[in-house]
Amino acid sequence: MIIAVASGKGGTGKTTIAVNLAYALDREVQLLDCDVEEPNAQLFLNGALLSTEEVTIPIPQIDASLCNGCGECSRFCEYNAIVSYGTMPLVFADMCHGCGGCMKVCPPQAIREVDYRIGVIETFSAGKITLIQGNLDIGAAMAPPLIRAVKRKTDNRIPILLDAPPGTSCPVITTLRGADFVTLVTEPTPFGLNDLILAVETVREMDLPFGVIINRSGSGDARVNFYCADENIPILAEIPDDRKIAEAYSRGELIGKVFPEYRLIFEKIINDITTRSD
Repeated sequence: MIIAVASGKGGTGKTTIAVNLAYALDREVQLLDCDVEEPNAQLFLNGALLSTEEVTIPIPQIDASLCNGCGECSRFCEYNAIVSYGTMPLVFADMCHGCGGCMKVCPPQAIREVDYRIGVIETFSAGKITLIQGNLDIGAAMAPPLIRAVKRKTDNRIPILLDAPPGTSCPVITTLRGADFVTLVTEPTPFGLNDLILAVETVREMDLPFGVIINRSGSGDARVNFYCADENIPILAEIPDDRKIAEAYSRGELIGKVFPEYRLIFEKIINDITTRSD
């Protein structure tokens, strides 16, 4: 089973939920940190590094001796990653999606592909949890190829948790594809509701089953509860705005580990998701 933990905005506690769900499962589980621009699940798990793997995408390289400046490659590229004005094309590596189309349409076959590094995948072991995280290189613009590389590491024989990037853009869509269930983490504030609505529209467009977790419940108002009731969206849990949770978080501790009463909440969430997905 693949459970994705997502949020319409940053700072709602998405990673906190993801790592605690992994801990509450109390069995062999994979946690994939797909927030490759700022992965932070390892801060709470403190696992031992098992391996590091470089991730690359293929980008075009032009053979000047063969190129006639016809511009077919430039006309084909939807992302303007290769541009020609009757001369040898210019390649903008950070805009390339690695599709290989420019090489296919080049009449004199003057284009070949070379590897271009975008980041690394790191694998950690933390008890029963195997954490696999992508780490996008500084300055690299293309997160989805790295996220896809992280997801190729999944072992479908065991439960899988996906810690998605915040928002509703391409990296989030890439992460959520193939999930069996999505938990949307929000907060009881006007900003939380606004971005929850965007996230709900996204998962409904993707036709994925989902539920909502309200984090820091009691710190705002009930407008998120009213919205979920009106839209017939299940609220999987409400985690209270508790100072001791914030203190544990600031120390990089797992809430369910240091406070057994909260572990029960995460166990209930897992049971609820499992029941809804059967």
